[in-house]
Amino acid sequence: MKARTLKKDKVNIITLGCSKNMVDSEVFSGQLQANGIESVHENRKLDHNIVVVNTCGFIDKAKEESVNTILQQVDLKRSGKLDKVYVTGCLSERYRNDLMNEIPEVDAWFGTMELPLMMKQFNADYRAELIGERMLATPKHYAYLKISEGCNRTCSFCAIPLMRGQHVSKTIEEVVAEAKRLVNMGVREIMLIAQELTYYGLDIYKKRALSELLKHLSDVPGLTWIRLHYAYPHKFPLEILDVMRERDNICNYLDMPLQHISDNMLTAMKRQITRKDITELLANVRDRVPGICIRTTLITGFPGETRDDVEDLKNFLEEERLDRVGIFTYSHEENTSAYGLVDNISAEEKEERAQEIMEVQQEISLEKNQEKVGKVFKVIIDKKEAGRYLARTEFDSVEVDNEVVIESKKALPIGDFVNVRITKAFDYDLEGEVVA
Repeated sequence: MKARTLKKDKVNIITLGCSKNMVDSEVFSGQLQANGIESVHENRKLDHNIVVVNTCGFIDKAKEESVNTILQQVDLKRSGKLDKVYVTGCLSERYRNDLMNEIPEVDAWFGTMELPLMMKQFNADYRAELIGERMLATPKHYAYLKISEGCNRTCSFCAIPLMRGQHVSKTIEEVVAEAKRLVNMGVREIMLIAQELTYYGLDIYKKRALSELLKHLSDVPGLTWIRLHYAYPHKFPLEILDVMRERDNICNYLDMPLQHISDNMLTAMKRQITRKDITELLANVRDRVPGICIRTTLITGFPGETRDDVEDLKNFLEEERLDRVGIFTYSHEENTSAYGLVDNISAEEKEERAQEIMEVQQEISLEKNQEKVGKVFKVIIDKKEAGRYLARTEFDSVEVDNEVVIESKKALPIGDFVNVRITKAFDYDLEGEVVA
């Protein structure tokens, strides 16, 4: 009689939400691999038998997407196509008890900081010596690098501290060691992420230490681009701009979520800053790093927002002409201080306001792109699609910003840097040709 063979487990990790979640999934995947367990990210072959859904619980749309994804995986389990479904991440951290009752088919639920417990489900050891080692879910030429966890801010709309806890910085040595490992894996560009980059170091060094961290990172051989995401404007450490200006491999790019600009909204959101402070900060940033690209995120539809507040935002964008703008509609989140306010603006009105604001930014983006026509920029080649290459300048981050479309008969290796002359400009993208 033929002996029965047991098929080894294969784990598919589905990541929802932000880049910080992606890093968590990559770390989890690295731990599985170190224990001899095969893992994949977003597996389309459907040849896995276990799924781990890393959820987002930030706003209503993200929560809905997370729940729908869990239900899809549970359906696959019911039909015999999966053995196990596990759930982790922010939604699980925040609503675990409710979800356990509503979706009992899930085999286990884990919070945001329970990787050692999750490993036990696989009869595997959590190996602390592997901290910082990951299996990348991104293309190998770029990666996200998380420099801290959690947040000490008390913005009235935000539930992230409820899901991620208080701010905890990694040491400079840990971050640099992780950057070196990434470079050895082929990474050329790292995007520094945290809930708040500019708070970095206060907990362990008793001072804001992002500028010192940047100096050490920029000395890592082979690291061509370093990009800064999520800088809080209140008490912004201006010295990081001096390092940015002095170091060639730190991109002239700053992602600084402002959320709003009218003083009554900033006060209601507990942002600890005024419109005057913001305009002075932006002027200072541009003065210290001429030509810097500034990206921001805004919220519209916050309780009490008036038409005048919306006009303030539109006027602000026209005056400041920021390079990149993303916008969220307000989501009424339990256990935030804003939850006590009346969410009296309809979903339709919130969307209309967001559209109105983005139409202003669309014009600005087109005008700024048109100014680039005829100029030469260094770009990184991200991928090839439909016979054309898609690339980015130092002023563009992955997925959220502009792309440069290149047609080239000569092969352009993914992850390489080339010089491109811009030939056409559109609202949010550019076309260019390679120059020697």
